[in-house]
Amino acid sequence: MGRLLPAFLLCISGCAGFPDSVRTLPDSDIVVELTDTPFFPQEEYQCGPAALATALHASGMEVLPEELVPKVYIPGRKGSLQVELMAATRTSHRLPYLLDASLAAVVAEIQAGRPVVILQNLGVSMIPRWHYAVVVGVDSQNEVVILRSGTEKRRQTPIKLFLRTWARSEFWAVAVLRPEELPTGVDRERYLAAIADLEQVGMTAEAAAAWRTALERWPHDPVAQFGLANTLLSMDQPEDAERVYRELLQTRPDLIVARNNLAMSLHQQQRYDDALFEVDKALSRPDATELYEELLDTRKEIQRSLSASR
Repeated sequence: MGRLLPAFLLCISGCAGFPDSVRTLPDSDIVVELTDTPFFPQEEYQCGPAALATALHASGMEVLPEELVPKVYIPGRKGSLQVELMAATRTSHRLPYLLDASLAAVVAEIQAGRPVVILQNLGVSMIPRWHYAVVVGVDSQNEVVILRSGTEKRRQTPIKLFLRTWARSEFWAVAVLRPEELPTGVDRERYLAAIADLEQVGMTAEAAAAWRTALERWPHDPVAQFGLANTLLSMDQPEDAERVYRELLQTRPDLIVARNNLAMSLHQQQRYDDALFEVDKALSRPDATELYEELLDTRKEIQRSLSASR
C-alpha cells in the first residue's frame, strides 16, 4: 500500500512554550480539595510512579505504583524523567496534557475534578532534589496548596513556598485526561499535538476518541479531521476514513496529503478506479512537486492491485 502521509505534513505544532503569565491565584477566594483522590505512599526515590498512579487512578484507570516502576523509574538516576511519565500515561490509555505555567490553571483542573501532577525541586540549584507530587487542593484563605506528596497523604505547603519549588521545574504540570475529556482552558495546538503523540505509541482507539473530542470543540478543524481520518484508516475502517477525508477536502481541496490518503482508503475498499481518480487529481496539481514521489508510489500500488483483480 502507498505510504500513509502523517499529520506532521499538516504542520501540527509542538507543544507551545509556557506563557509569561502571573503565577498566582485569581483574586477571588478559592477553597477546593479533591478529598477522594487516592494516596500511594512512595517507596524510596519512587515518587514518579506514586504520583502518576494517583492521577491515573483518579481518572478511572486502576493501576498501582509498582506496575509503573518498570515504565518510568530509572535506577541510575534514582528517579523518573518527565518524558517517561508522559509516555507511561499514554501507554496507560490516557492523554497527558501540559498545563499553562500558572497556579490558576492547576486550580481550574482541580475544580473540574482532576488532580494535577507537578514537579518540584525541594533542594537548591546547586544540590537539586527533584520530586513529583499531586496537587489535590488549594486554600487561598489559609494560603496553602494541598498535596499528595511522598509519605504524606495531605501535605499543606504555603503557596509562596510551593511556587518557589515549582518554579525550579519551569512550572511543569500535567493533567491526566480520558480521551473524551478536554482540559479546562485548552490550548488548541498543544491539545492536538498531545493526541498525535498518543497515536504515535499505538493508542489508536484512544486517539480516535480524542480526535472526535477535538472536533466537538473545534468543528471542521483540518488537523483534527485529518488526524481522525488517518486513525480510522489505520484501524481498518476505510469507509469511515473516506467520509472524514471527503469532509476535510470539501473545505481544504488544496491538501494533497488528504487526497493521497483518501485514495488509500478507497484502495482498501477495493475501489481501484475511484482511488486512481483521486491520486491522479492530486498529481495534476501544480503544487504537488514536494509529494510527487509519494503520490507516484500510491498510484503504482493501486495500479498493481487493479491489474491483479482483472
